[in-house]
Amino acid sequence: MPSKKLKEFLDNNNIKYVTIKHSVAFTAQEIAASAHIKGKKLAKSVLVKINGKMVMVVLPGSYKVNFEQLRAAFENENVRLANEQEFMDKFPECEVGAMPPFGNLYGLEVYVDQSLAEDEEIAFNAGTHTELIQMSYPDFERLVQPKKMKFSFQSKV
Repeated sequence: MPSKKLKEFLDNNNIKYVTIKHSVAFTAQEIAASAHIKGKKLAKSVLVKINGKMVMVVLPGSYKVNFEQLRAAFENENVRLANEQEFMDKFPECEVGAMPPFGNLYGLEVYVDQSLAEDEEIAFNAGTHTELIQMSYPDFERLVQPKKMKFSFQSKV
C-alpha cells in the first residue's frame, strides 16, 4: 500500500492515480523493467545537500544528476549527494530509497528536471520497493509546485 501520507494527500486533492505493484526492485532501471514502464517515465527522487540544506531533485529514472549543472543553477559550489544517514529519518513511513517525489509533504523544496515535465504521465515510488503510483504530470506539478531546471543527462546504461 502506498504511504498513508501520500495516499491521503492525493485522495484529498481528488487526484486520479493508479497503484502498480511489482516485484521487489531497488534501482530505477530495475523498477522500470519490473513494472514494464519506460525508464524515462519513471520519476526518481534524489536527495541533495546545497550548502548544508537538504532538497529533493526529481529526474527520469534513465537519467543521472549532473552535479556541475546543479552547482551552476544554484550558483553554489557546495552541492553534493546526501547520504542515507542524513535523510532516512525524514521519511518515516517510507522504505529507505523508495521516497515519492513529494518532498513538499516532508518539508523539502523540490526541483524537477525539465525533461520529466515533457511527459503526460509519470510513475514513481509510492514509499515501498514493491509499489509505484502513476498519475498525470500536470497534477504532480500542480500539487508539488517544483522548480523546473536542467540538471540531468541520459544514462547510457
